[in-house]
Amino acid sequence: MEEKMNEENTEEVKVLEAQMKCLQAEVEALQCQKQDMCFHFRGPMQDALAHVCGQRQGRGKERVLSRLKEEVQKLEEDLKRQTQMNGITLNSCTTTTLQSSDSKLVQQLCVSGHVSELFFQVEFQLSEVKEHQKSERKISDLNVVLDSTDLQNFSNFVSRVEENRDLLLFFRTLRSFSNRCEDRCRTFQHFQEKYPSVVSLPGGPRSEVMTLNHPELPGCVLFVHWSVDVSREGVVAPKIDLLTKIPETALRLFPSQAVGGAGEAFQSLLRVVGPEAAIESIIRAVSLSQDI
Repeated sequence: MEEKMNEENTEEVKVLEAQMKCLQAEVEALQCQKQDMCFHFRGPMQDALAHVCGQRQGRGKERVLSRLKEEVQKLEEDLKRQTQMNGITLNSCTTTTLQSSDSKLVQQLCVSGHVSELFFQVEFQLSEVKEHQKSERKISDLNVVLDSTDLQNFSNFVSRVEENRDLLLFFRTLRSFSNRCEDRCRTFQHFQEKYPSVVSLPGGPRSEVMTLNHPELPGCVLFVHWSVDVSREGVVAPKIDLLTKIPETALRLFPSQAVGGAGEAFQSLLRVVGPEAAIESIIRAVSLSQDI
């Protein structure tokens, strides 16, 4: 009987120990959440929060809140100015504390936003280690997600950024890539509006292909393929090619050199006058536009 009671007591102790471990894990998680929700403010914002939370009493509450509103307005203006300068709009930023001690702080950050029509989400761990009076910050476990279909030439660069954990290079290149895509979109839209009977955009203005055709030349089509290449080092460069689709019966009516060398001639023109002038020159040279 006594042996059976000892066994029951042992089992009960094990159950209690397991419950204590669960409670300790819960307490640690709540402490981390508390630290995540705890913002360390100074100046007017710290005073205002103290008044709102009832930690301070007095007649200066209205004055403190007024100063708080002014500070918030300044922060909003600064954020707007920074967005206009770098072209990057942040939609959300969340922080979760994974480890916290006097010497080390590890946080998981998730930042989402967009540059023009290109949306992104960046997740990474930020570690801050303190030694004596110095502190060192390191980024690890960087993961980049981009929401776009026009990223075949961007994937290798993203892989390199994740390997090297180079956030500055990522955002700088992302903005440059987006600007070049916007240049292409504006150019395509310009020619579609100027020559609506000739220019068509099968994939929309943000696609890589613009087609040139003429009602009196069925089956004869010129394709302007405009891609934006990104190297692993973050160098952004547009690549524009002229492709032809000419039926065999039509080829007999044109000198072989003129049709066969259209792509090479376009590249030479492109280097001299730039994309817009080169494309318009092609339209005029082959007399595709009825407006000319």
